[in-house]
Amino acid sequence: MIFLALAGVAVYALVKVGKRASQSARQATARLATHVNAMGNGDAAEVERLRLDLRREVSMTRQHVDAALQQGWGLGDLPQLMRELSQQADVHDTQLGMYAQQRRVSPYVDHVTLDRLREHQAKLTAMCARIRADLLDSQVHHASTGIEELHARTELEIESRRRTVDPLDEIDELYRKTMQERRDPS
Repeated sequence: MIFLALAGVAVYALVKVGKRASQSARQATARLATHVNAMGNGDAAEVERLRLDLRREVSMTRQHVDAALQQGWGLGDLPQLMRELSQQADVHDTQLGMYAQQRRVSPYVDHVTLDRLREHQAKLTAMCARIRADLLDSQVHHASTGIEELHARTELEIESRRRTVDPLDEIDELYRKTMQERRDPS
């Protein structure tokens, strides 16, 4: 009985692992097919390149937002907007994929849809670029504040380490010089 229960658990675990592996393999295959199709000429290859560009932009932007979150920056609604942008990019990626597939098998071109797909892709990538630019600006501002503070502390430390001249020592030195000049009138 125990052996059967363990075998059932093992089979269940293997099925779960197998499903995840097959899902990962399908995604990898789709990515590889996109890369291969993007190497060609024509509208279908251009659309595949748009897909790759969009994926790269969204991925880079997501990495920047995640890094900012890990550093504890106050990002407001930006993480939620990033999730929505990722979802919309996935929808658009699917649409681009369908257009590229249709274009590869059909000699008829729908230029209106292609123009709209290009426009949507440009808007999504521009949003990603603006988010990254804003995060970089915040990072530079944050770093400059730290640099200014460090510079001020460094100046104070260097100034405090300088040997201060005692006014009495200066008076003694002047007195010695004048006495020496009196003895040595030449």
